[in-house]
Amino acid sequence: MSTDAIRFFAATDVGNVREHNEDNFLVDKKLSLFMVADGMGGHAAGEVASAIAVRTVHEEIKRERDLLADFVAGARGASRVTNKDILALLEHAVQRACSRIHEEAQNDPAKRGMGTTLSAILILGSLGFIAHVGDSRIYLARGGTVQQVTEDHTVFNELIKRGKLTREQVDKIGHKNAITRAVGVYERVDVDTLMIDVLAGDDFILASDGLTGYLETNEELSPFVAQDGDSATKGLIELAKDRGGKDNITVVLIRLGGDAQDAEGAKRLALKREVLGRMPLFARLGERELLRVMQAAEVRTYEHGQTVIREGDKGDELFIVLSGKVNVVRGGETLTRLGAGEHFGEMALIRAVPRSATVNADGNAELIAIRRQDFFELLRTEHEIAVKMLWQFLGVLADRLDHTSSELRHAKQELHADDVTEDVTVEIFPGIEGGDHSSGPFSRR
Repeated sequence: MSTDAIRFFAATDVGNVREHNEDNFLVDKKLSLFMVADGMGGHAAGEVASAIAVRTVHEEIKRERDLLADFVAGARGASRVTNKDILALLEHAVQRACSRIHEEAQNDPAKRGMGTTLSAILILGSLGFIAHVGDSRIYLARGGTVQQVTEDHTVFNELIKRGKLTREQVDKIGHKNAITRAVGVYERVDVDTLMIDVLAGDDFILASDGLTGYLETNEELSPFVAQDGDSATKGLIELAKDRGGKDNITVVLIRLGGDAQDAEGAKRLALKREVLGRMPLFARLGERELLRVMQAAEVRTYEHGQTVIREGDKGDELFIVLSGKVNVVRGGETLTRLGAGEHFGEMALIRAVPRSATVNADGNAELIAIRRQDFFELLRTEHEIAVKMLWQFLGVLADRLDHTSSELRHAKQELHADDVTEDVTVEIFPGIEGGDHSSGPFSRR
């Protein structure tokens, strides 16, 4: 997506209570980089922290302008830049900001303990790259719905996630809105990074908790998204002030590709999400968690007759049929035909074993592929997702074991029902009936 197709609108306000504004935001349309930071600390230290954060991240990203250009151009060979390279760049930039803020605080006793939240999105072509720390938020408005794509790093959210307390119990806890991560409080910080597909017609809203703290649901943003950009940002500021305005309020609205929604692209993304969501392994994941999985999922196209996997080869990928059909063949015999939403090769995610069958495309087909390396990376970095997926994996294995046991019981019953000894004996000794071998040639007298 070209920078000409991106519009942005921003507004910030001190609110009804605070004396100065500790929020900061940055927009660089040429880089397609957008940030919101909410500082904390006494004696205006929060304002210093948030300013250092957005300035440092901007400087680090701008320094790698050629790398970004190579990525958008799809450069090959030594100039090739991967999605992981861009995410690593964003994380490095946030860590550099964290180090600078921490160093500044160490040099000035009045600023000790200062820090800031940071939510940033970098849009390159058809992809959005996000870096996030704290409780500022990034929302995506698409197709009439609004979804929060970042996760709040707060005491409240951590307790809910870990299932320690109910929402009603957490509501009674003091300091429940205290953040559990901030840029600059320590020399390093755990940064959430995320890559998502973007479409013409998408809107992104970046906001500090001066606004989000007053929202009961994501859908409260929908009427504002429907307005023109300036009215939307100003209206959201006024909404927060009308509901109390106890904190500084900052809103950045990003609009991609004007008003024309990419209908075909949206349909394909929705199908990808639906197919992944139906698979037992991912069935218990929430929307944000599915976005994480989609980040690791690659869509591949196969022509009629093309081999996806070959019997006996070692593989490291799970495949899910997105569209079209595939044939599963073993020893030259077709075992089954799989269609949209069906999958194969899941055991390759946990261990390297030879493929038990060959799979070929039956007509043109699109498949979602997830590599073991990316699956393990997801498990390492997303503990909540890891727990859910591993439990689901155990369920899949248990179902397979039950199915295998059932087949063995059925085979055993068939063997018992069919007296093989009797049949063979009668065939060899036609005069013997009823399986009575007492008068046979080998009977004892």
